[in-house]
Amino acid sequence: MTLNPPSRENFDVIIVGVGAMGSAALDALANRGAKVLGIEQFSIAHDRGSSHGGSRIIRQSYFEHPDYVPWLKRAYELWEQLDSWWEEPIMHITGGLYMGPSASPTFAGSLLAAELHHLPHKVLSSSDVHQRFPQFHPGHDDTALFEEIAGWVVPEETIRAQVARAQLRGAELKTGIEVQNITCHPHEVQVHCSDGATYRADQIILSPGAWASHFLADLNFPMKVERQVMYWFDPTDLQEHFESSPVYVHESPAGEQIYGFPANSEGAKVAFFRKGTLTQPDTLIRDVCATEIQAMRQRLAETIPTLSEGKLRQAKACMYTTTADENFIIGRHPTQHRILLACGFSGHGFKFVPVVGEVLADMISSNSDDCGVTLFDPRRFSEVQAATDH
Repeated sequence: MTLNPPSRENFDVIIVGVGAMGSAALDALANRGAKVLGIEQFSIAHDRGSSHGGSRIIRQSYFEHPDYVPWLKRAYELWEQLDSWWEEPIMHITGGLYMGPSASPTFAGSLLAAELHHLPHKVLSSSDVHQRFPQFHPGHDDTALFEEIAGWVVPEETIRAQVARAQLRGAELKTGIEVQNITCHPHEVQVHCSDGATYRADQIILSPGAWASHFLADLNFPMKVERQVMYWFDPTDLQEHFESSPVYVHESPAGEQIYGFPANSEGAKVAFFRKGTLTQPDTLIRDVCATEIQAMRQRLAETIPTLSEGKLRQAKACMYTTTADENFIIGRHPTQHRILLACGFSGHGFKFVPVVGEVLADMISSNSDDCGVTLFDPRRFSEVQAATDH
């Protein structure tokens, strides 16, 4: 597969950043016959941003907010289509287990979403969980929601598949090239690149992940880039239960969440959710220190002791780009109508990848101003700032 074919100078759409969301938009727009160019500063499916590590949870009983659920239902349909088309497995359904105190967001929020949207689910007591999944030792007062349709997807294969399908549909791609500047003109947008070329388009999509603030500094969006760490441990016992495990989230009484996946040949992957440190994408510390590893072992000792005591196989850093309200930014640039924004996915965006691509393509095709979900409207931050200024 050729990643840098000859490019035309003028396009209907240019996508800046061909990671998860950018590759989805590239695919969706190419499917509609648009002349589309994707520009990526690294290679395709690289490990420098937020979309690596071999697995991302997918689920529908969404504790973050029930308004996400319709998008998740559509995302599942699109995941299934992509999985059946691609040469490597992408989608794995394992069931999902969301554990915590009965009033915790992890349990109560999942239950609310499931009930509002009539999603199949089961409520389990702490003893029910341990009996069915003996690797887990939730707190005595914990409650859990089990969702059969949950599972995980492979981020790297997702991106490769979307790019490959987009190219088969006529999309063009430039990799290893940085976008240095974007200028808006009355009838076009110009994208000036590190290779000396200037590419022109009617509209552009900004999906640069952790580099979003580099392009949006003038908007002063309340976004922060956080360093997060993923860990892979070998269980000391109950190997077969770890291999057949559902994906899971556990919230402690103090509100600290961890999540994890079934074990495979690389070990059982676990991570904290929202326990990161502030960073910048170009200076991310990739080495993981002993103190961080010990903190994870201590947290696992409370709930998954046979994993806590196991051998650490590897640990990797990645990044979240988190907004002040932890909701996405999807919509038109507040002052430049030819620019669409897709950023600030706040550590929980990957499960939406194909539907975000579809929505962005819809917005391009219809020239609409918003994505239809108020939670994601970029203007919400402009309105907050205006109110603060007055």
